[in-house]
Amino acid sequence: MSLLEAAAILLAGVAAGTINTVVGSGTLITFPTLLAFGVPPVTANVSNNIGLVPGSVTGAIGYRRELVGQRSRVLRLLSASVLGGAIGAVLLLVLPEGAFAAIVPVLILLGVVLVIFQPRLSAWVAARTEARGDTGRDGAWWVWPAVLLTGVYGGYFGAAQGVLLMAVLGIGLSDHLQRLNAAKNVLAAGVNAVAGLLFVFIADVDWRIAGLIGAGAVVGGIIGAGVGRRLPPLVLRALIVVVGLVALVTLLLT
Repeated sequence: MSLLEAAAILLAGVAAGTINTVVGSGTLITFPTLLAFGVPPVTANVSNNIGLVPGSVTGAIGYRRELVGQRSRVLRLLSASVLGGAIGAVLLLVLPEGAFAAIVPVLILLGVVLVIFQPRLSAWVAARTEARGDTGRDGAWWVWPAVLLTGVYGGYFGAAQGVLLMAVLGIGLSDHLQRLNAAKNVLAAGVNAVAGLLFVFIADVDWRIAGLIGAGAVVGGIIGAGVGRRLPPLVLRALIVVVGLVALVTLLLT
């Protein structure tokens, strides 16, 4: 690895850590960078996943103020994320590389559409919950399995995981978008951590790459937490949609 390549991977890690904390889809920065330098796809994927774990944790810590009062909710959903992340990581290692090629763009497009219509869908879900006499503090019944499936996707690949999580949380939970973004960071960190732990023992990891991405992602996580919490809900939602569409186009063209 040349000095220029190392610098590029480090900077990609910074960008990915920032984007993951604010929205998600930082993998669309780091993964293509690694492929461009000739890193095999599976090695690039697992090394990138491990490298992004510190940034995910940093971003979650950066949003700690918005996590106040969400302990029980986050812990309950984190169990779904961790289980899903473990399943996704195993699937990455046992299934053919192109197994999810058709469904990934569909999932991202679905996430973008859900984010666009999130206010109306949230109001509809809240009305139905109130009609049943349920406060809905922990969200609709389908939020846990939806977070589980998102975790499976995140453990397998992870690009636009944040977009899908924000769509699920925004529709199924009645709360401020910034608080949901904070919860999203914890859930994504859980997925990345459990998948990364499995990859350490059962996958081919390039530790130089993981270290460079990890160092950059920590800086990016700090930057992202400072930027993300200043965004009004409408701007944050628009940014999620834009990043999701870029992710969709990028995957369709690769």
